[in-house]
Formats: sequence, C-alpha cells, structure tokens
Amino acid sequence: MQAYMGAMSKFVVAALYQFTRFEDHKSLQAPLQAVCNKHGVKGSLLLAHEGINGTIAGTRAGIDAVLTAIRGLPGCADLEHKESFASQMPFLRMKVKLKKEIVTLGVPSVDPTAHVGHYVDAKDWNDLISQDDVVVIDTRNDYEVAIGTFEGAVDPLTKTFGEFPDWWAKNKDRFHNKRVAMFCTGGIRCEKSTNYLLGEGIDDVYHLKGGILKYLEEVPQEDSKWQGECFVFDNRVSVRHGLEEGVFELCYACRMPLAREDFDRPEYEKGVSCHRCFNDSDDDRKARFRERQKQVDLAAKRGTKHIG
Repeated sequence: MQAYMGAMSKFVVAALYQFTRFEDHKSLQAPLQAVCNKHGVKGSLLLAHEGINGTIAGTRAGIDAVLTAIRGLPGCADLEHKESFASQMPFLRMKVKLKKEIVTLGVPSVDPTAHVGHYVDAKDWNDLISQDDVVVIDTRNDYEVAIGTFEGAVDPLTKTFGEFPDWWAKNKDRFHNKRVAMFCTGGIRCEKSTNYLLGEGIDDVYHLKGGILKYLEEVPQEDSKWQGECFVFDNRVSVRHGLEEGVFELCYACRMPLAREDFDRPEYEKGVSCHRCFNDSDDDRKARFRERQKQVDLAAKRGTKHIG
C-alpha cells in the first residue's frame, strides 16, 4: 500500500526525532535551514540541547538529502523516521527553530537518553493492550484524542503535554497494580512520558514503537483496535489506515480539527470561526479573520497561495 501511495503522490512526508546531546544546537540551525531550502523541502524542525524533532515534506530526492544531512549530526547516525505521502505540499514554508525542549514536558530531570519504557512493535500492540492487567494511556492533547484513539484508552484530557505530570500525580492511584502502556502520534512524547513514570517508580511501562503512525501503516484495518483518524501537524490534518489522507480539515481561526458535519453548524464561517472558537473572539478579531480569508480567496483565484 505504501509503495502504491508513494507512486501516486507527489510529496514524501517524513516525521522524525532523535534524542541526543548537542553541545551547541544553535550552530546547527543555519546549515539545516540551508539544506532544506536548497532541496525545496518545507515543514518544521526543532533543535534543542536534547536533540531534534520535526516533520518535513518534499520530493523523494529532497527528503533523502535532508535526512542524510541530519544523520550527519552528532548522535543522529541511527536516526529512524516514518514516511507517509501527500498529493499536495502540506506545508507553506520551512522553519528550523531553536527550543528548550524538542517536546515540552517541563520536567528537567527527564532524560530519554538514560532509559525509557519497553518498546512494543505495532504487530504486538493489540495483544498487550488486550491484557486485563494493562491500562492504556493516550499521551496526546485533547483535540487529537477527540478524532481518534485506541479502544479502551484513557484520555487525560490534557491541552498540552506539559500538563501530563500533574495529571499523573492526581490519577496514579487509579492504576495501582497495573502495567502501563502508552502511545502518541510518532513515539516522541512516549520517550519522555515513560522515562518520567520510571522516575516515579513505575517499573512496568511500555510504549508503542513508532507511535500511531507506525501502527496505522503496518496493522491491517480488519485487525485494528484503532478507532477514528490520527491528527497530524500539517495541512493534511489527519490520516487513516495505510496512512491515507483523512477527512478532517482545520478551522483556520483556532487550528482545531473539524469533521465534515461541523461545517454545517451555525457558528462556522470559513477562516473566521467554528463551534470551538466562536465565543473566544470579539467582533474586531473576526473582522481581521474575514479580511485574511478574503486575501486567501483572492490568492486562490490567481492560482497562488496566500502566506501570512
């Protein structure tokens, strides 16, 4: 399926991360930006002392060139990445950003390079989460969970990953004598959350290797315990089994995913508001959004994209 989709699609989308210790991550920013620009690759890469994280898109040759450059960075020779495909470029620009963390948990003592939970391959995940003594926890944000998750998974209802430690402190007694299985989109959040739980004295901690994306790529839909679609952080918005593009779209006012029926709700106005954010913006803000949408529509009529 992946090979067929790749042949039919114009752009390769690569999701990647690597925890490693960069002595001077700031010095890596300009060279990475340059190699991405040279090969027409767009998306976002985050650099911090603890490593690199991001999603990029481009031609096959462009993605291969950038991945080669990243694998040349200290500690990144064994970088693994996950690929999917898009019929249109899913990003407007390329940004290499400097951060304190490549995924923000806000607990300085957490160090995924020291130790993490037990990796579980996608093919073995169903068996693990079907065990009576296993609790399954979705470590993603609430709006991601809302459009899809594993059956029976616990939703912490967190708005940011940084809220997870506080949620765990308040809820850990619920999971006494349970093995803990955790998952996220591509695996990076679980590197930190499993290290955090190990530090909290939880020994039997597991996480889905390669995340939801690897599961949807490898596990046939007829055998799947996944329900719904998986939110992705690009203009595709969501993907389904086989990593096919999903049906969700973004509200460009609040950047939240919307199902097709949400566009029929009275609060929805293209580029201006949806039922999630209608009451969060005043008339002046909605007026600015209407003007922005007007410029987007005019650019589309000219056959160009409005970037702003």
